[in-house]
Amino acid sequence: MEHPQNSVTGIDTRGTRQQYTWRGIFGLALKHKPRLVRANLLAIMATVMSVPVPLLLPVLVDEVLLDEPGPVLPVMDSFLPGSWETPVVYIGLMVVVAFLLRVAALSFNVLQSREFSKVSKDVVFRIRSRLLGRLQRVAMSEYETRGSGGISSHFITDLDTVDQFLGTTISRFLVASLTVFGTALVLLWVHWQLALLILLFNPLVIFATILIGKRVKELKRRENSAYEEFQGDLTETLDAIHQLRAANREKHYLRQLIDRARNVRDHAIQFEWRSDAASRASFALFQFGVDAFRAAAMITVLFSDLSIGMMFAIFGYLWFMLTPVQEMLNMQYAWFAANAALARINRLLELKEEPRYPALENPFRDRHTVGLTLRNIHFAYGEEEVLRGINLELAPGEKVALVGASGGGKSTLIQVILGMYTPQQGEVLIDGVPVQRIGLPCLREHVATVLQHPALFNDTVRQNLTLGRDKPDAALWDALRIAQLDSTVAAMHDQLDTVIGRQGVRLSGGQRQRLAIARMILSEPSVVILDEATSALDAETEFQLHRDLEAFLKQRTTLIIAHRLSAVKQAGRACVFEDGRIIEEGHHDELIAREGLYAQLYGERQM
Repeated sequence: MEHPQNSVTGIDTRGTRQQYTWRGIFGLALKHKPRLVRANLLAIMATVMSVPVPLLLPVLVDEVLLDEPGPVLPVMDSFLPGSWETPVVYIGLMVVVAFLLRVAALSFNVLQSREFSKVSKDVVFRIRSRLLGRLQRVAMSEYETRGSGGISSHFITDLDTVDQFLGTTISRFLVASLTVFGTALVLLWVHWQLALLILLFNPLVIFATILIGKRVKELKRRENSAYEEFQGDLTETLDAIHQLRAANREKHYLRQLIDRARNVRDHAIQFEWRSDAASRASFALFQFGVDAFRAAAMITVLFSDLSIGMMFAIFGYLWFMLTPVQEMLNMQYAWFAANAALARINRLLELKEEPRYPALENPFRDRHTVGLTLRNIHFAYGEEEVLRGINLELAPGEKVALVGASGGGKSTLIQVILGMYTPQQGEVLIDGVPVQRIGLPCLREHVATVLQHPALFNDTVRQNLTLGRDKPDAALWDALRIAQLDSTVAAMHDQLDTVIGRQGVRLSGGQRQRLAIARMILSEPSVVILDEATSALDAETEFQLHRDLEAFLKQRTTLIIAHRLSAVKQAGRACVFEDGRIIEEGHHDELIAREGLYAQLYGERQM
């Protein structure tokens, strides 16, 4: 029974896990039938042009040098002037014909390779696009576990390997196969007994090469695994290079990278020399066969009607077959690499996805803000429980602060609200509607979060503010004004079009936070979450920011995570976290009077 196959994606849809298969990938390639037909016709034309070339000059040996009768000279004499019917002209004309045929074969090969390249590039583009589309559904826990380097290597290195196999290796293999087939026909025409001996030897060479190649297959897998580990560590180190340099730990981590690079080198050396040795052994075996066949051809001249000229033709075809046979032998190494790459690509399809909830209700529609309810939320990282029965309700437009020592679970709770983490128990409700009926895209469109260390791109201020949304400049400047960043951007050389560097490296910590706040303002959310969003600001700037933000946040449900009392006092009430639970709740003055954990954190020393 055939397994179901998605004709659009080329993915095997058996069971719950979808996998890319070669059958599916070739199915994607077949969507380019006209181009593939052209490529195959061009390959045939290239073969037709190239196969006769080794025969052209040897046929003149018998008729020109040995003065024996043959079919070639009468044809040439039929269109040459009588004064040109000389050995030099015959040989020169044949050289010209050989040159023209080689040029034609080269042209057809280039065009054929171009057609295959277009097909392979489109197939890989489709795979890459669909994998990228799937990444938006992958659970955040997978990103945190695997890291960006491990995932990016599948999109670059592995897909390039598949691309190389589809576009180059198969293209050359097709031409090589046709060339060997065409050569076989010519050899059978020249001397069928000797041709059969030659043609029967080639499968033995290929079989021996396959046996040798299997020994290096595992070495290629180890090399790719070492490269993936190196790329993952390299990406993480480069992402943190600023902090590592500031902590004077750059040298330590670079030494670790060198160790990873050494591991890549060692595995690469093992694969390279052994695969090269296998290739050379196969080629040497084929060359030995060539020598044996040359000897056999010479003996055949002595004991049969094989002419000297045809013997030279056989010699020529023996060497002519070297390149296509070598291409066919190398096919298995390309196959090993591509098959291993496809297996690693399929790992992306095995990554756990975040839940997909249907968009059945939209509590945000026609509402300026909404209420937020957390009901008996439990969440654990593996065996470690971080949230232990959180119950919290925010009325529409209410501001609530979450405070407590680091590691209490405050930031984890924010991730649960946004649907980044799925709680093991409990539910999140918006105006009484469970998130499971709203859908995560709708939820995230109306809930804006500002983090202590916001994500910024190596792009312009404008793009970092809008994140691709279409917003007028007036709205951008208004958001920057509220975030106390308008004068800073106005002083920049290109203002809104100034590139801020990787992770906003050209901005200070406080400027990065204010840029993220301006981005939040532009999104016009119904619910705002500020997670240590002003921790890098000085007291005066923070005061001005809170003053200007007050009008924007008015009547917007706001959740504030902060350690600074100035930020906490922006909320109407505070909830105190400890060990994954809310242990205190109330207004600032009430909590101080209770002399509990809140009073310890925000007592008279911070008043």
